[in-house]
Amino acid sequence: MSETSIERLKKVGLHEGEAVLSWFGQASFAARGGDVTVLFDPFLSPYNGRLHESPLAPEEAVGIDVVFCSHEHVDHLDVPSIGAIADASPGAVFVAPSPIVAMVTEAGVPADRVVGMQPGGVIEVGGLTARAVPACHGVTMDDAYGFGETLSGGLVRFLGFVVDLGGVRLYHAGDTIHFAGMEEALAGLGIDVALLPINGRDAEREGRGIVGNLDHREAAWLGSRIGAGLLVPMHYDLFARNLGFPGALVETVGREFPEVPVLVPARDRPFVCTTSPGGP
Repeated sequence: MSETSIERLKKVGLHEGEAVLSWFGQASFAARGGDVTVLFDPFLSPYNGRLHESPLAPEEAVGIDVVFCSHEHVDHLDVPSIGAIADASPGAVFVAPSPIVAMVTEAGVPADRVVGMQPGGVIEVGGLTARAVPACHGVTMDDAYGFGETLSGGLVRFLGFVVDLGGVRLYHAGDTIHFAGMEEALAGLGIDVALLPINGRDAEREGRGIVGNLDHREAAWLGSRIGAGLLVPMHYDLFARNLGFPGALVETVGREFPEVPVLVPARDRPFVCTTSPGGP
């Protein structure tokens, strides 16, 4: 039997102040630091229009401690995969915005294994510390761009997560555009690795109902403003009519924000990240 993506991730040797990540396309990552392994927005199931299948099958998600789901869109909360991940890793805890906790339990995760969060919340879960930060998005264009409170009884529906893993502070932005106060709040957190969407938005895509994200220049600017130790682009590769361009990100950083290190990951190839000088 061939080695799974998670098995390969767990074989990478790490020192103190290091974490290893694997990107599975779109916003899906696995990450490990110390003895803790997590998934961010795992989109593992077949789906019409995908340009490539996930390298990790849901039933191969063995030994996962925490699963983070930033919001309810299928490429972030993959309902067909959630139950299989929960079965493959019976000790895993699932973390999601409070308004969509019921979606996670309805997908097959026992309620006592699901934690709802809101911006500003800090939890200790699965051997790590996780902070919730807001994301500015929309379920549809009718409620974009905002925080989803009108759909959620005043609660924020879209989140990013700041996770301390093996001494490395990771920021997974989920789906978001820039919003007032975003860079100031993140700059105070000492982000070592920022995982930021770069597919952007435009009138044509929004006319088709696609709620957009940061584009490559906005991501470069944000990485600079928050002092990210490393910027890793995401959410640009999976659907032909909603692509972003990491080469444009690299060019923009080199021309305008040369202080920001950038790593464009290869799918399913682990890469090691370290704590930034002066980081947490």
